[in-house]
Amino acid sequence: MSTEGTYYVPDQSKLPIFAATGMGVMAYGAASWVLEGGTATIFLIGALIMAAVLYKWWSIVIDENMRGLASPQLKHSYVLGMLWFIFSEVMFFACFFGALFYVRVLVNSWIGGEAAVGWFDDTPTDAAAANAVHLWPGYEATWPPMITPDQAVNGDAAQFKGPDQAMNNPGILNWGSWLPFWNTAVLLTSSFTVHIAHVALKDGNRKKFNRWLGVTVALGIFFLFLQAEEYIHAYQELGLTLESGIYGTTFFMLTGFHGMHVTLGTVMLLIQWLRGLKGHFTEDDQFGFEAASWYWHFVDVVWVGLFIFVYILT
Repeated sequence: MSTEGTYYVPDQSKLPIFAATGMGVMAYGAASWVLEGGTATIFLIGALIMAAVLYKWWSIVIDENMRGLASPQLKHSYVLGMLWFIFSEVMFFACFFGALFYVRVLVNSWIGGEAAVGWFDDTPTDAAAANAVHLWPGYEATWPPMITPDQAVNGDAAQFKGPDQAMNNPGILNWGSWLPFWNTAVLLTSSFTVHIAHVALKDGNRKKFNRWLGVTVALGIFFLFLQAEEYIHAYQELGLTLESGIYGTTFFMLTGFHGMHVTLGTVMLLIQWLRGLKGHFTEDDQFGFEAASWYWHFVDVVWVGLFIFVYILT
């Protein structure tokens, strides 16, 4: 069927209603789980609804493309949609990196006493001096803050206490036993293997494509395993938790959300691998895989930023 000069419009569907329902249940479940001390049951129900909707929705889109219903114009809209999605993710992580910069460079030093100096001279302002002297006496602005401002003021009675140890860079000679280094090595290697798979697909070498894409999926799973090991090590041996002051909060916020994105990227690549085993994709029609590979490269770049600013420069 020729689609030249046409734009395929699918039939009406109830899937958007189910998707909105699933997201609403997930949002309510997450809020109840965190704020009311409930369980994750409602959140998981919403997640299952979303998973079922996405499975059905993507199956329809794949079937439409396999039947030749997707016109060049429609395929171009897929490309634009994926690019805008990745751009939104760039902004998402830019906010998190910006929060880390704000807390680490500005707020931490202000609380430690630097705010006591006026903006235009070296004379302390009354309000700033009062803050430094009376609100957080004894707090020293270091990063990572092993002693929180609350701990510096209230001692053992403090609600928020710093970690016992930080996830410090042990020096390049000791990276062989440092989990963040192996996380980085695994993820960068996976970016290389997915590129090999991409080139193989463009060359029409399906066997090579399936092999190297399978390796990429395995590396993504291995990365998640290593990150889980890192979290267990942080909680059990370093005392670094979500409640370890601003350091614990920013550490797990940045690395945790990245881990969530790695999970999503791994699932996307797994689906493309299964499609490849079924004979999907051709040398000139492979957008599903290309979109997943673009997302995977983006996830790798974000990790490089995390490795530098969260681990190396700690």
